[in-house]
Amino acid sequence: MDHYRLNNEPDGTLPRSRGIYILPNLFTTGNLFFGFLAIIQGFHHDFLKAAYSILIAAVFDNLDGKVARLARATSQFGVEYDSLADLISFGVAPALLVYNSDLSSYHRLGLLAAFLFAACGALRLARFNVITTKVSSRYFVGLPIPAGALFLVSAELAKNGPISMFIPLSGGFFLGSTYFVAILMVSPVLYRSFKEIRFLKRPLHTFVSVLLVALLFVLYPRQALFVGIFVYALSGPAEFILFRYIVKKPQKLDPEPSTRDMSPSRFSHIRGLRRRKS
Repeated sequence: MDHYRLNNEPDGTLPRSRGIYILPNLFTTGNLFFGFLAIIQGFHHDFLKAAYSILIAAVFDNLDGKVARLARATSQFGVEYDSLADLISFGVAPALLVYNSDLSSYHRLGLLAAFLFAACGALRLARFNVITTKVSSRYFVGLPIPAGALFLVSAELAKNGPISMFIPLSGGFFLGSTYFVAILMVSPVLYRSFKEIRFLKRPLHTFVSVLLVALLFVLYPRQALFVGIFVYALSGPAEFILFRYIVKKPQKLDPEPSTRDMSPSRFSHIRGLRRRKS
């Protein structure tokens, strides 16, 4: 996620007002608050409210990056602050929620699963901060920690619904899925970020798809959320198996040039062309 920069803009203009720099971090603080609130609610065995608090934290986490990009208010401070907030909201909070709700009866196995989820979430965030400018923005390396948290949260919300007739959302499911999601977060499996999709190219298809998804969320909100996150979590391993053993071609993960790279070496080919013309 991008946040504000402290120096002058690349075009030489003066930096923006300090007030606008606060906006992305206010959303990040909202993310942190609802993650903390989910932990408190989990301790009081109010698991439903805790799950909804994590969902609200995910909304704030999604908005802070968009606000930072729209305001051109980015900085390394914001990246680190966002990672710390994500660790609380999507690492510690869901791990405690699923342990208190479903894994405590498994004693050491349940405790290890919850801890492994939080630890792998921290490793996932640290790795993301290191490689975020070195790989294509079309992919995430490993399951993003918000998606991992939403997997557990959506399963918690859907376990008493009609989908439990098809997928038994019992304690054994939560035990196995917590280990599975934790491993996916630190795995080298690639997940699509969908940043390269241009919805306006096919407006009719986009309109019909959005309409169907909205209808599913209106009729079955908890079940639709769980199915969506469940399919996304499995899409990474499925695509890995497809490219590795069926297509037998590696997935493209070409690094993208950074837009902030203003080093002289970046423009060396331009100088070479000028010399040839002269």
